[in-house]
Amino acid sequence: MSEQGQPEGGCAPDKCSTCPMKSSCGGAANQAGPDPDMIKVGKRMSTIKHKILVLSGKGGVGKSTVSSQLATTLVSKGYKVGVLDIDICGPSIPRMLGCEGEDVHGSADGWSPVCAQGNENLSVMSIGFLLNQKDDAVIWRGPRKNALIKQFLTDVDWVDLDYLIVDTPPGTSDEHISIVQFMMGAVDEDQDPSKPQTKKVDGAVVVTTPQEVSLAAVRKEINFCHKTNLPVIGVVENMSAFVCPNCQTEHPLFAPSTGGAKKMCEDMKVHLLGAIPLDPRVSVACDEGKPVYETMKGTPVMDALNHIVDELVKLCP
Repeated sequence: MSEQGQPEGGCAPDKCSTCPMKSSCGGAANQAGPDPDMIKVGKRMSTIKHKILVLSGKGGVGKSTVSSQLATTLVSKGYKVGVLDIDICGPSIPRMLGCEGEDVHGSADGWSPVCAQGNENLSVMSIGFLLNQKDDAVIWRGPRKNALIKQFLTDVDWVDLDYLIVDTPPGTSDEHISIVQFMMGAVDEDQDPSKPQTKKVDGAVVVTTPQEVSLAAVRKEINFCHKTNLPVIGVVENMSAFVCPNCQTEHPLFAPSTGGAKKMCEDMKVHLLGAIPLDPRVSVACDEGKPVYETMKGTPVMDALNHIVDELVKLCP
């Protein structure tokens, strides 16, 4: 076999139906026309104005916290937002958005996302809603994860969102490749060519913390975006400093030994959306499923989130 996974000597188009490589060969797809699943994805995504992936090459940087608080801050500004949690093995979005234990309901239109925090403008889909017990382990290999991600994209009936925030696991592996390929490969057959085209994906928000151990992995994530043609909207530096809940003084916790996210963004020519300080009250709000914009008004954390969301809105017109 060649490196591309095609038979030596090239393809024989008349043999596509019996070729053992037809599932991974572009030639077979070209013969058969658009993938029906990608048409379904395109139809679902066509009702969503902006699609944003939240990524990080490193675990433990607070990526799901950033995803959930970006979503709730957007809602506080009057936008209708959905959150798709594709962290198959560690779904934490239902807890953070106060809808843990809810059930997914199906209808003729597909799966209905769960309304979060009692707000009809915030909806969520996660494997966490599909587990028998919340502590059940999901022990799946890549193909089964990929199939569920595709099902989330083809079957969830989001209905006219301003923003879809996709929370991903750390890394550059199966889930990341699948979500980018499925969303970028979506086919909207109903798109009127005379009207402005809806972006398939606006891009990625990449989350890091200030120390080099995190930045080294995040550089790989940004390179993943470049290699998959996924635009990088910008970088969020989370836990940039500790904020004392009593006196509001900021204290650096993770030494930015190589210049932190600011220097990395300058070197890689990507936008720094902002820096979110570490405040213990954010953790409490996420554990309780409460939005930070209600519990932490006027704090440095909320000021940072408002700034980042304003930048996000400006960069995704």
